[in-house]
Amino acid sequence: MPTVTFAPPPSNAAAEHLRAEVRAFLAVEIATRSPERRAESWNGFDRDFSRKMGERGWIGMTWPKAYGGRERSALERYVVQEEMLAAGAPVSGHWIADRQSGPSLLRYGTEDQRRDILPRIAAGECFFCIGMSEPDSGSDLAAVRTRATKVQGGWVVNGSKLWTTNAHLSHYMILFCRTGAAEERQGGTSQFVVDLTLPGITIRPIAAMTGERHFNEVVFQDAFLPEGALLGEVGRGWEQVMGELAYERSGPERFLSSFALLVELVRILGPDPSERAAIAVGRLVARIATLRRLSRSVAGMLASGSDPSLQAAMVKDLGAMVEQEIPEIARLLVPPEAATGDNGSYTAVLAYLTLHAPSFSLRGGTREILRGIIARGLGLR
Repeated sequence: MPTVTFAPPPSNAAAEHLRAEVRAFLAVEIATRSPERRAESWNGFDRDFSRKMGERGWIGMTWPKAYGGRERSALERYVVQEEMLAAGAPVSGHWIADRQSGPSLLRYGTEDQRRDILPRIAAGECFFCIGMSEPDSGSDLAAVRTRATKVQGGWVVNGSKLWTTNAHLSHYMILFCRTGAAEERQGGTSQFVVDLTLPGITIRPIAAMTGERHFNEVVFQDAFLPEGALLGEVGRGWEQVMGELAYERSGPERFLSSFALLVELVRILGPDPSERAAIAVGRLVARIATLRRLSRSVAGMLASGSDPSLQAAMVKDLGAMVEQEIPEIARLLVPPEAATGDNGSYTAVLAYLTLHAPSFSLRGGTREILRGIIARGLGLR
């Protein structure tokens, strides 16, 4: 029977001291943030909050000090991430840059790119968006059609990216696009660090059914990128983007997006829940605890230089299942009309996450794509 191995999760006594520090910070900084706002989880955007995290050295924590980092452990960074998510802190501004764009620059970027951009990310003053998904291609990244054509002094880009979170609020995008022949698929791709203020780039907001405008379509029309915008090597985009996705798919945000509702559910059930409710909540907590262990293991593997693409896909797929089940289980245990004595926070959080939960199995790669990765990794196809 094929198996997949997860490394033991890292441990560090300093991390638990840091946890207490982060909780004390959050107790002050988000004390007035409503349960519904906390339900936004890592979609909450607040420039001032990101700057305050940067001042405390909680962005780019593991990076070299030469680039604005603090050279702290992967587990210490993980502690900060999960505490922010569990509390519902507004971390969206710096999240992508800290999670994947910065590490990509560290690994593949030029010295000029690193010294120019990384310190600003670590200070909480420079935000990134992801330039992967496109119209009509779904999660099939190899079907990318946006093209960068080599010209004197740089590249000209034409095409569009879709579902680009926070593009309208970001300074840069890491663009995944085609630079070789279309029939090459994976081999004919490259990545670029794109300044979103350049001419020829149009950002069009896309409203979610909640009315929020996190998403965007980004259109490139003869947008000129200088030579220095290339990230890594020409034609190595597929390899680079797969490494980036390991960071994107494995973090605690992949199983804590509905955590605010679980907290509200436990609160409204009270200290003496029914046997049915106690069993249901116990199962959810057990699954989250298991996912937390797996996710911390992947964090350690990434820090050691391993390639945990398979493990990350598993965390993301299993995490999305739990995130989507929490609103359904909550609704069955305590329907909105039965939330007697509630101040409205439970029903507001339930409504918010019921609307958002369908997207949890789409972002970061659809369930079908992830399960294909897992099957191939296990030698099942």
